[in-house]
Parts: sequence; C-alpha cells; structure tokens
Amino acid sequence: MTTLLAQPRSIVAAACRAPWGEAADGLPGAAPAELPNVPGFVLSRFSPLVAEVAGACLGDPGTERDLTAGRAGRTAIVLATTYGDTTTSDVATQRLVAGQVHSPLLFFQSVTTSILGHLTKRYGITGPISCISAGTDPAAEALQLADLLLDEEEVEQVLVIGVETAANERVDWVRERVGSARLFGPLPQGDAAVALLLRRWNADGSAGLPAAEPTVPQWPAYGWLAPLVELCTACDLSSSTSTTL
Repeated sequence: MTTLLAQPRSIVAAACRAPWGEAADGLPGAAPAELPNVPGFVLSRFSPLVAEVAGACLGDPGTERDLTAGRAGRTAIVLATTYGDTTTSDVATQRLVAGQVHSPLLFFQSVTTSILGHLTKRYGITGPISCISAGTDPAAEALQLADLLLDEEEVEQVLVIGVETAANERVDWVRERVGSARLFGPLPQGDAAVALLLRRWNADGSAGLPAAEPTVPQWPAYGWLAPLVELCTACDLSSSTSTTL
C-alpha cells in the first residue's frame, strides 16, 4: 500500500478485532470471547464490532486512558465499509417480502451512522462524522478522507474505523453479478474491524512516534482491512502511543 496522505500523520492509538472463535486463531486482534451486544442494536454483529474496536482504541470514557478527554469537540470519525450492515438489511428485506410489519429498530440500525451516534454520545464527540463505501481500496479512501479532515484547523484528531461482516447471500449475489475482481477488493474471512486514532505529526514527537508506511499486507485473512491491520500491528497495542504515517 503506497501512502496517500499529504502530510505525515501520527497514530496515537490502534485496535483490531478478528472473527471470534476458531476463524480468528493466529490473527492479531482475535477476540477472546463473543463480543457483547450494544443496547438498542440486535441480530447483527456489525454495530458490536464497531463499538468494541472503537472502545479498545479510545479507552473507556471518563478514564485516564480516554483519548477524547479535552478533545471531544475536535474529534472526527471516518467509518469505511464496503457493504455495511448486510445482516440487518437482509432481515428487513425478508420481513417486507413476507408481509410482516417492519421493525423501526431494524430501520434505525440499518443506517451505518447509527452506531456512530451511539459512540459520539458515549464520548461526547461533536466533530464531523463521515461514512464511506468504496470499491477496490476502502482503506486508502478512509485514510485520504482522514487526511483532509486533519487539514481543517478545528479538527485535532480523527478516529478511522474499517469494518466488514462475514459475507452473506446478499453480498455473494452482488459480487457475482457486478464482478468482484473488477470493482471490489478482497473481503475478510469473517467479521472484522480496525480502528486507528490519527493526529497531526509534530516534529518533537509529542503526537506519536515515527514508523514506516505498510508495504505488502501480512494478514490476507483481513481482506481489504489488511493495510489498516498492518498499521495497527506496527503499534504497541497495549499503549496509547504508537506510530506515524
């Protein structure tokens, strides 16, 4: 992956989560147990994945490790996903076809920004929020957007989240008909998410430590998320200070 950032940016925290269970054996970020549900979100693992990886990256709200403390108003979020919450979309479609009453809860959580609203409420984040769905390289698109946001004076840090759930019938149908090799990058082998907290790089090292841009992704099981995982694993995941792009 070649760098697409106009300026060097530091990664001050990072986290990744691989599929839970045997599918995650040997992968960085393998969850030790099934992820907990998020109140108000049902059926799908999309939102729990986002909440888990964001919390692991930012730290618990109000604690000493909360990286939004004093910066919540200058924190932006970029979420990248190719297909979004396809589990919820499928269930909602199936209920509609079956003539069942549509659940308002499913309508709510099918919108990708819903889980981001949950996070902003927890952390008090009031900066700009963006969700993107790109084709061949969502990771690069997310980093480019984060770079643009960091050029804004009112934005001090950007939480970049990449997430994808395991492919279902809807995803397979799209990839077969549109042509996955031409338009879409590789999918993770299961549910997966990555979070990186980016800030401007300061020459004195106060915003992080320098590190090389990732080259060839070492974790193909993460699919298009692999370049973000590479950045994540270059960090000391037990520390809030990491690397620079």
